Amino acid sequence: MANVKHDKELTRAELQVMQILWDLGNGFVNDIIERIPGPRPAYNTISTIVRILEKKGFAGHETFGKSHRYYPLVSKPEYTEKYMSSVLSNFFSDSVTQMVSFFSRNEKLSVTEMDEIIRLLEQQKNRHE
Repeated sequence: MANVKHDKELTRAELQVMQILWDLGNGFVNDIIERIPGPRPAYNTISTIVRILEKKGFAGHETFGKSHRYYPLVSKPEYTEKYMSSVLSNFFSDSVTQMVSFFSRNEKLSVTEMDEIIRLLEQQKNRHE
């Protein structure tokens, strides 16, 4: 994956298409449409979304005759890191502690989930010692 500098966040529809491209690795518009659950959008709708993703620097394409096969230019981990950094900055004053506190209070974490978070944090702590 190219390390593309992108300052834009994806809309819900764009993110849905990117999730499919990340899963597929590459695909034609019809491949993307087939993976969308529920009432499927029109071909032109998905074609427009993919072209927007190209303009934003998230996707590229290869030409096969009159068809285009699209592929991600930004990896899912790269986008996730940038998106989560933005959430952390915009909602939690760049404090991971505030974010974890928020989720532990407001998202009704199960005991199993809390134990898993503690286990992950302990692993990271041990790596840094």
